[in-house]
Parts: sequence; C-alpha cells; structure tokens
Amino acid sequence: MLFLILKKYNTMFNTLFSIPVFQFAAMEPRGGLAKRIIPCLDIKDGRTVKGTNFVDLRDAGDPVELGALYAQQGADELVFLDITATVEKRKTLSELVKRIARHINIPFTVGGGVSSVEDASVLLKSGADKVSINTAAFKNPQLIADLAKEFGSQFVVLAIDTRKEEDGEWYVYLNGGRTKTEAKCMDWARQAVGLGAGEILLTSMNHDGTKQGFALDITRKLSVELAVPVIASGGGGSMQHFKDVFEQANADAALAASIFHFKEIEIQDLKEYLYSHNIHVRI
Repeated sequence: MLFLILKKYNTMFNTLFSIPVFQFAAMEPRGGLAKRIIPCLDIKDGRTVKGTNFVDLRDAGDPVELGALYAQQGADELVFLDITATVEKRKTLSELVKRIARHINIPFTVGGGVSSVEDASVLLKSGADKVSINTAAFKNPQLIADLAKEFGSQFVVLAIDTRKEEDGEWYVYLNGGRTKTEAKCMDWARQAVGLGAGEILLTSMNHDGTKQGFALDITRKLSVELAVPVIASGGGGSMQHFKDVFEQANADAALAASIFHFKEIEIQDLKEYLYSHNIHVRI
C-alpha cells in the first residue's frame, strides 16, 4: 500500500508540472526533453509476436529475454501489450509482467485487458509504471478519468489503433484492430486528453509492420494539437524513418518492434545516428 501511495504522489507531482514521469531521466545537461526510443513487446500466448497490418503474426522471441536486452542496450522505455487479452475476455498476464519487470530498470508500460482501477492496481503491483488502455477506454471513457484520479494523468497512456480509409479520414479501431468504429482519431484523442489521458500511443494500422515509415500526417496533427506527449508507432524500418517522425511530425517518442526483435537496427546505433543529426536523444 505504501508503494502505491508513493507512486501515486510521484505521478501527481509530475502531472502538476506537466512533465511526463521518468522523462527527468531523459534530460541532457543542455536542457529540453529528449526524444524517446521505445521497443514494444506484443504478447500472445506468453511469447513475443510481430505481424504486418495487425495480421500474419510470427514468433519473435522470449519477452523476458528481449526486455532485459533492450534495457541493457539503452532503450528509454519498454511497452508490453497483451494483444489478445481483450478479445479473449481475460486480464493481462500479470505473472509475465512481474518476470519482465525484475529484469529491467527503465519505465515500463503495460496494456491489454485493463478495464478498471483494480486491473491497473494489479499491474502496478506487478511492476508496471504506466498502463496502456484502448478498447475498454473507448467503450467506457470514464475509465480514463477514474485512472487519472487514482494514479495521476501520467500513469494513463491511451493507445489508439487507427486506419486511414478511402475518404481520407483516420478512424479508430478496437479489439486489436478487428473492429472499426465511426469515431475519428483526432476527435477521440482530444476527448481522452480532456478526460485525463497523459500520453497517446498512436499506431497506424496502414503502416504497421510495413517498415515503410511512420504515418507522419496523423502523428503531426496529434503532436501539434494535443498538450500531451505522442508516441508514434507503426512503420519504422530505417533510421531515417525515426529522424523523419521526430523532425517532420514532432513526435515525442517512436515505438518499434520487429526491427529491434530481429536485430535489423541496434538501439544504440539508432540513437547515435539521431544524435549526429541533431535529434535530442539520451545516449
């Protein structure tokens, strides 16, 4: 209980000053918040998986080993998404979260199956620093406000899976990209931030797994119009793509999976590349 109280007040302090939790550690002496590089562990049946456009999943390794490796390599944060928890109507794999948390020393965001303050508390006790909510929040927006009230806004990461349709609009999808809604991405993001979401994890389904670059247009729109950090996800395939999403879309962080899982790009090499191009990252 004491741990929860301390974590709650730590989060509230950072919310008060509009500085995301843990970004203090990503500051360079010359000031300003560093751009963050975040590997993502998509979990299915206890294993890390990765697909393309949310389908054709293939095994990518043991999540505990990968998490420990990324922390050692200099990742700024780690995201764990139990991608079938909501569809299977079960809770996130808290025991696996505990195992990963024991092997890392970086901020840890966990999502999948979180639909109540109690669910979030379980993950917090298991070692999560923040929770990611998606489908449950869309169906019950009050969940965002409840979590923000209990733990502070910076504990609440709203994940949005979005797809650009033929009419040129970006629509929100639920249940791991299986269910389309008529809600537009920007509208939902604004509403969620108003309710207390402290960060947006934006995944373009059009770009996911393609390695053709991030969705710069919708990422830029959210980054410019929202007063909270935006994490770009979906499409990172080269170092240039990360440079583009930071420079052209003003993302606060960039998340990727397969290029790290299959060792196509090393995190430290990526950071050195970005730093050499005047992108403020923590080396």
